[in-house]
Amino acid sequence: MAAQNGKDLLIKIDMTGDGQFETAAGLRATRISFNAESVDVTSLESTGGWRELLGGAGVKSASISGSGVFKDDATDERARQIFFDGLTPDFQVIIPDFGVVQGPFLIGSIEYAGSHNGEATYELSLASAGQLTFTAAA
Repeated sequence: MAAQNGKDLLIKIDMTGDGQFETAAGLRATRISFNAESVDVTSLESTGGWRELLGGAGVKSASISGSGVFKDDATDERARQIFFDGLTPDFQVIIPDFGVVQGPFLIGSIEYAGSHNGEATYELSLASAGQLTFTAAA
């Protein structure tokens, strides 16, 4: 795989609950992380005393974060609504030349900042709230 533009890693929000996704406005940096807890099944009979893990048994999760410029766009308003209403709508993460991750996420935090002589910025963090699907890039 060749090097990719960071700007092509996109976070999209389901705007209406019917699968109409729009890219979160003003993002400059995005990040997604996948995690799987391990389940230790080591016993006195484990070969050589090495730890043994039970495959497929741990809790899986994903977290997304993004930061950018506040644009007061429809996606900013939707993100605020999702946060204050405690909703877990579907989001999409477009990973260039890899695929699309989609599923329900909870917005854990939204932070706004600004300086006297600079633009207003925001940071957003999301936590998976159910099963995610992955569709490989064509």
